[in-house]
Amino acid sequence: MMVCPHKGKTGLRRLMNAAGYSVSGLRSAFRLESAFRQELGLAAVLLPAALFMHVTAIAKALLMASVILVLVVELLNTAIEAAVDRISMEDHELAKLAKDYGSAAVMLSVACMVMVWAVVLLA
Repeated sequence: MMVCPHKGKTGLRRLMNAAGYSVSGLRSAFRLESAFRQELGLAAVLLPAALFMHVTAIAKALLMASVILVLVVELLNTAIEAAVDRISMEDHELAKLAKDYGSAAVMLSVACMVMVWAVVLLA
């Protein structure tokens, strides 16, 4: 089995490195991905709105989780696209499938968010 040389850190050093990589990923997504910026803008409105709504704590958690889910899935979709583009920029049926699946996942997460908000607001 091949061991990755970047996996040698443990304990607090590993956590600090992971946090740094996460912040770097968020910065890159914000800088390079317009869809992520749009969804982040929506989250900046919806997350505080959820906090101030007169609903149960569970409903607030569901509202907020549905918004964060969209951001998570968008980041995963962006990672898929970057990995596929790194392998090859030429058109290929499997590359298209991978990108389409990622896009479909984003669409489903947005649909989930809309449904959660609709159920909570209309209940």
